[in-house]
Amino acid sequence: MWLSWKLLLFLSLAGCLSDYSEAVPGLPTSYAAILRIKSGSSSLASFNSKNRPRLSSPSLGSVSSPGWRGATQHYHSPTNLYHFSETFKHDESVDYGPVFVQEPDDMIFPTDSEEKKVSLNCQARGNPTPTYRWLRNGTEIDIESDYRFSLIEGSLIISNPSEMKDSGQYQCLTTNMFGSILSREAVLQFAYLGNFSGRTRSAVSVREGQGVVLMCSPPLHSPEIIYSWVFNEFPSFVAEDSRRFISQETGNLYISKVQTSDVGSYICLVKNTVTNARVLSPPTPLTLRNDGVMGEYEPKIEVHFPYTVTAARGTTVKMECFALGNPVPTISWRKVNGHNPSKARLRKSQAVLEIPNVQLEDSGMYECKAENSRGRNVFRGQLQVYTYPHWVEKLNDTQLDSGDQLRWECKATGKPRPTYRWLKNGAPLWPQSRIEMINGVLMIHSVNVSDAGMYQCLAENKYGTIYASAELKILASAPTFPLNQMRKTIIVTKGQEVVIECKPEASPKPTITWKKGDKVLRENKRITILPHGSLRILNASKSDEGRYLCQGVNVFGSAEIIASVSVKEPTRIELTPKKIELTVGESIVLSCKALHDSTMDVTFYWTLNGQPIDFEKEGGHFESIKAQASSADLMIRNILLMHAGRYGCRVETAADTVSDETELLVRVPDLISGDMESAMAVELNPWVEYEFRVVATNKIGTGDPSAPSRVIRTNEAVPKTPPANVSGRSGRRHELVIAWEPVSEEFQSGEGFGYIVAFRPNGTRGWKEKMVTSSDASKFIYRDESVPPLTPFEVKVGVYNNKGDGPFSPIVVICSAEGEPTAAPIDVKATSLSVSEILVAWKHIKESLGRPQGFEVGYWKDMQQEEAAEKVKTEGNESSILLTGLEGNTLYHLTVRAYNAAGYGPPSTAVHAATKKSPPSQAPGNIMWIQDGSHVSLGWEPVRPLANESDVMGYKVLFRQEGQSNSQVIETQKTSAVVLLPDVGVYIIEVCAVSEGGDGTASPQIRVPSFSGGKVTSAQSTLHVLSTSSSSVTLLLALMVPSTSW
Repeated sequence: MWLSWKLLLFLSLAGCLSDYSEAVPGLPTSYAAILRIKSGSSSLASFNSKNRPRLSSPSLGSVSSPGWRGATQHYHSPTNLYHFSETFKHDESVDYGPVFVQEPDDMIFPTDSEEKKVSLNCQARGNPTPTYRWLRNGTEIDIESDYRFSLIEGSLIISNPSEMKDSGQYQCLTTNMFGSILSREAVLQFAYLGNFSGRTRSAVSVREGQGVVLMCSPPLHSPEIIYSWVFNEFPSFVAEDSRRFISQETGNLYISKVQTSDVGSYICLVKNTVTNARVLSPPTPLTLRNDGVMGEYEPKIEVHFPYTVTAARGTTVKMECFALGNPVPTISWRKVNGHNPSKARLRKSQAVLEIPNVQLEDSGMYECKAENSRGRNVFRGQLQVYTYPHWVEKLNDTQLDSGDQLRWECKATGKPRPTYRWLKNGAPLWPQSRIEMINGVLMIHSVNVSDAGMYQCLAENKYGTIYASAELKILASAPTFPLNQMRKTIIVTKGQEVVIECKPEASPKPTITWKKGDKVLRENKRITILPHGSLRILNASKSDEGRYLCQGVNVFGSAEIIASVSVKEPTRIELTPKKIELTVGESIVLSCKALHDSTMDVTFYWTLNGQPIDFEKEGGHFESIKAQASSADLMIRNILLMHAGRYGCRVETAADTVSDETELLVRVPDLISGDMESAMAVELNPWVEYEFRVVATNKIGTGDPSAPSRVIRTNEAVPKTPPANVSGRSGRRHELVIAWEPVSEEFQSGEGFGYIVAFRPNGTRGWKEKMVTSSDASKFIYRDESVPPLTPFEVKVGVYNNKGDGPFSPIVVICSAEGEPTAAPIDVKATSLSVSEILVAWKHIKESLGRPQGFEVGYWKDMQQEEAAEKVKTEGNESSILLTGLEGNTLYHLTVRAYNAAGYGPPSTAVHAATKKSPPSQAPGNIMWIQDGSHVSLGWEPVRPLANESDVMGYKVLFRQEGQSNSQVIETQKTSAVVLLPDVGVYIIEVCAVSEGGDGTASPQIRVPSFSGGKVTSAQSTLHVLSTSSSSVTLLLALMVPSTSW
């Protein structure tokens, strides 16, 4: 029986867990994209942009930074240039280039491993399926010529690996017909530990009170080893204290002041951190000389940290300092020109300064001081904290027309500041006549089909490299229209808005022309050609009827579609009678008449209280009668009380839809003859107050009702209606939360109404019952510390009153609460994006219980206490949030914790990020422009930011047609630009500086007319100046007047 109950509990628990089966998003190891070419003039639908996130993490070597490799990244992609771009979907019918699913990781292989194989993983998806090659130290491996190498689905298997032959840096190169991408570098190391030399070590003889250093001289090893010392015999280990110190840098044993108890044999023991192998050195005897005792002397620092210590942000730094001396010196630490970090800890009798989770602000000069009564000695060294490259702005998939200009920018942070390289199809990309690469910006002028391929941007500093990839499509096709836009007829009513769709797929983007009949259509206040080419007509009238033609033209050809517009009178509706009051058993006909254009068909629909009437399931009470083409009747026979409500008639035509409603009231039937003076009402609800009226009727009609009777309450009875929708709710750990819909007062049937909540563990026999005395109650919480989370219970809820117990609801299975989260988020990272924004990202350890509903991010300024933190919440499995509205140039501390309905989990370790400086407040000055037809050449003076403002990284030129709200943007690093005004009209142009802190103050607006590309000769060109300084204007005029374009 116990076994079967256990099985039932397991099955029910699995059912409960299925409610929480939403997958936690995995951590992407890389992102990739392709660059390819459209051939022929087929539909652009097969070339839609696939905005696949693409990112690779750097090789870390032997330095670990928590969660940095493969951390989830969140970015907002810029808007694509063309309307036919759409989100990529993993459609196997679409061809695309290789995208990494898994990249190789650093590996340390023990030379004494029983498994004589090394596996370096690499997996990519693509269509066609990609192939794989591998590089070692930049040279391709000839897998066919060496039996030790084999490929399994992209992964490289090395049999009988050898340090001499196989150690090094490995990269996976994956290829299909669209190009190649190169993985990050993975370092293959070999772990081993050699033996000490067997040569006998000489005895070391010192005076009592003298200091001594016993050398370990470790054997060859890889990677790191841990040192300890044995005194006389194993396992009697030397205990470290203020007098004795074992350096984990040199392995040596330091005794600052030798005592007689120190005499004996010393053995150095080393342990490999990977293989756990241990070896012992030959013993080193320590003896005392008999020529006297060593007198007191000042400290001599014998072991110390390097003059320059480098450490990755987020790691733990350990700096050693130990001195010989008599008396035994005391070691102290301080940060020069600052305070020791509050998180710093002193280990091994203050001989080791340990700084966990080191940050950039921990950098600086540190001083170790050894001091005794005879004097002191000081050593100083510099701690430098570096950071691996981290993407701030990655590449986005892009598609361009042949002849357009490509501008890709990848931006990363890091210390030292990263430099950038570019790859095309896995090979280095070099500057050429059309190709420029400056500070992470790749520009290709006048792109053509030869620019097709896979592109990657590499950001690197001396500590690591990260990869980002993107897809560029060079499109070239004549306009075509999808079938759903081909010839159609549009019917509308007067006053409506008409939109005739015209969205040809073409590259380059086609010029759109509209005609009505044989005449070119001109835009006005009512008629507008939308940016994507469709035609919009406001407040349609009969004059707008006719045949419309849309033509799209580019250099490769043209295409057109035709649509007919018909404008009709609006449909009106009459529903009678308006308000009806009937007696049960009577019948009524509702009439619905449509006044509409005679050329259009009409369809009638009937509703009751907003829901369609199902004539098949209403027991013959309803019948729809189509009297004429423009009217319909609803027959309601043998009316019941349940038929009271709002009846609606909806009329639909090809042009519009209209509706109207009427209300039907139903009286209790009059079954009393005219000579009766009393009657009995039956089948009333118990313990409900009623009032009655009497209405007289004869064959002429019905009279007015009497005044209401006094209020009468029916007698009490046992309740007959159990509560509905019994279900579970979230609660704290060890709680079972049961909820239901309260029974309304009219069905409680008497005083003393309450609920009986019965429950038992799933699969057991006896019910546990609890009384809930409140008639308004809708929840009961049962708490038992012995109940495990997510335990399934069978639950039913009954009713009772003073007359007795009523029925129970149907049995449902409800699980006990899982409780609040127990794990803090990990790998919390904060990245400053602008003067007022910080991106916070984290990972959450997947828990079987206490799963989060969301996360709460707390943040506070450096000078504030954590109690004053602002808080913001996310919902669901979000793993990042963008904090906005922050103060510029300010250091913030941030924590993240999970929450659910049961409460909050523990917070993460605080991280830190400083917002950028404010953008420049100065607007670009002395703007000059020359117009040459539809081209406007602009120039301006550079913006010089103040000391507390961000440096200028470039400029934006924003232009839009007058009356439009959306601006087009040109970005440049120069103080000049050329703007193409494609359409007729007046354009508004502004210029602003771009910085890390955001966009600076915009210049005053310039209004420039465009004449549809008409050429203006040099004699007609005019130099315009928008000046803030008269002297500088004069100088610029002298420079600019001779030329009409820049």
